[in-house]
Amino acid sequence: MDIIKSIEHEQLKSKIPELKIGDTVRVHQRIKEGNRERIQVFEGIIIKKQGGGVNATFTVRRISYGVGVEKTFLVHSPLVEKVELVRVGKARRAKLYYLRNRIGKAAKTKEDVAARIENREISLKEEISEEAPVESAPEEAPAIETETPVVEEVVDTVKEETVEEKKDK
Repeated sequence: MDIIKSIEHEQLKSKIPELKIGDTVRVHQRIKEGNRERIQVFEGIIIKKQGGGVNATFTVRRISYGVGVEKTFLVHSPLVEKVELVRVGKARRAKLYYLRNRIGKAAKTKEDVAARIENREISLKEEISEEAPVESAPEEAPAIETETPVVEEVVDTVKEETVEEKKDK
């Protein structure tokens, strides 16, 4: 079981945005079309959060051309570039499914005016430096002193070269 946890720990992002239900967010998602990639922005209200660890997800809802659209994003997905906080909303529920039945301005949450719009991030992984503990060997009787050979380190320095590309017209 420890192997699975270690693999999941590698997949986690080190910092994730602090998301709350009712907040209006702008999610930058990487889309791959054929052989090129682009970033698509999806802006809407977070109506639910669920799961934990690698499987943590959040669902964003918006109304596009009169039709409600909901997208579920994995928090730790490499396809999610960043999540921007646009507006802090007041929500007194864990899931805002009632917004699905609302139309127009009624489909929004009240804005928490006193709250500051800060892109706070939660750091999940601390950089763990894996240092092997040095074990001291049991002391032995002093041996006969011999000359220790002198070891010289040779360090090669490489100069960085700048390469300029010229466009042919």
